[in-house]
Amino acid sequence: MTTPIRLTEYAHGGGCGCKISPSLLATILRDLPLPLPNPKLLVGNESADDAAVYLLNDQQALIATTDFFTPIVDDPFDFGRIAATNALSDIYAMGGEPILALAIVGMPIDKLPAEIIGRILAGGQSVCSAAGITIAGGHSIDTPEPIYGLAVMGLALPQFVRKNCNAKTGDVLILAKPLGIGILSAALKKGILSADGYAEMVRLTTQLNRIGSSIAKLQGVTAMTDVTGFGLAGHALEMARGANLELQLDFSTIPLIALAVEYLKQGHSTGASTRNWQSYSNEIALENSAGRDQGLSAAQVQTLLTDPQTSGGLLISCEPASAAQVLSVLLQAGFINACQIGQFLAKEPAAELKTSLPLTKLTVY
Repeated sequence: MTTPIRLTEYAHGGGCGCKISPSLLATILRDLPLPLPNPKLLVGNESADDAAVYLLNDQQALIATTDFFTPIVDDPFDFGRIAATNALSDIYAMGGEPILALAIVGMPIDKLPAEIIGRILAGGQSVCSAAGITIAGGHSIDTPEPIYGLAVMGLALPQFVRKNCNAKTGDVLILAKPLGIGILSAALKKGILSADGYAEMVRLTTQLNRIGSSIAKLQGVTAMTDVTGFGLAGHALEMARGANLELQLDFSTIPLIALAVEYLKQGHSTGASTRNWQSYSNEIALENSAGRDQGLSAAQVQTLLTDPQTSGGLLISCEPASAAQVLSVLLQAGFINACQIGQFLAKEPAAELKTSLPLTKLTVY
């Protein structure tokens, strides 16, 4: 009998947990020369946003992104679906609609049969078909580990492009999907993830964030991103840094995958979570009350905040008066776990005087 192929055995990591840590990425990019100025480039790399945005004309802005990773699941069709959903999310998080995709394929052709590789590509194509776009081509190479993803182009009305850095003082923060995908992936790799856990993992990671293009048009929505490999804390910090604000999160309101919490209490988590915490923990104040009502230790709260999310939920900043409408639109679109989780605040004047230490931008209570 042929032994079933487990894609995760061919990769050192999986999904968005493969991302280079925020601190190392900053070091790599630090000494790059400044790009040529371009007045039509509405969004570049200045705020670590989800995609680049280029102004075509008064009615059209082109959104361009790329995203790819190694397997987070063993089933090739599911891997393709998750990778494609994750790549499309960057377009939706900017407030746009995708129009075209190109496949990015790297496969160990001496280890994986052609039919397995074909199933990965078919999974990606199925998601793009559901999103109403075509995979019009791509590029493939022979690599030591399986890699799949997409380069995606999208369009948006320029006035509805939503950057990650435009939150205002007093805005509230809303998260559309629950946390815990990285923990479930760790359990899968150890062979202990239940059938229910796998089903929940695939359901969440293949749920398209296409509602983002509608959310961007709602009155009072000021900023948007999605939660991926840097975890909730990492991407929330990007929003706070970009807006030059402080952010408070109420941990008791953050939606969590119940099974992921169970596995966490059994000691399962990813190495990427640890790398994330090491990268930005000096900007976080974690209060003793966080997680107490859920029976979680400080270390477990820390792990959930930094857990890498593959194809995670939209993270939306909006005026308080708009929060109910944003949550209603998310609920109607099937994001049943969407919650208001925090608020942006002006920096305290005393914090500006600290010169020897980074400012604390995120408080979790």
